[in-house]
Amino acid sequence: MTSTRLALAALAAAAAIPLAATAHHGWGWTENEESRLSGEIVSIDFGNPHMHLQVRRQGSVWTGSELWEVDLSPPIVARRSGFGPEHAAPGDMVELTGHRARDPEMRGFKAETITVRGRTFDVYPQRDKTLGSR
Repeated sequence: MTSTRLALAALAAAAAIPLAATAHHGWGWTENEESRLSGEIVSIDFGNPHMHLQVRRQGSVWTGSELWEVDLSPPIVARRSGFGPEHAAPGDMVELTGHRARDPEMRGFKAETITVRGRTFDVYPQRDKTLGSR
């Protein structure tokens, strides 16, 4: 590979990193209106830069179940709200409030609150909310 091609490839890779990082870490990819998502936790990751869940939502008889990718706050913010690894595990039923992806084909959700094992945690306390937990 020539040095010019190598430089162009490096530049393209560097330009793609900020786009990938903002795709899920900000709120621009989500709808403005709040909504709810509930189901069973399939997997949960309490790592940085933000926590992540996979939630299986039961659909109708015709559609079966759906696997949703859910972003939560950074772990340190969640810890301040009282939420940590001891509060949720795969197999737990969960209800989330937050914002679903703008793209209706994408099963993505950015959660502001998480209710699990009978407790609700506000993992984004600084954000205004229009939906209360049930």
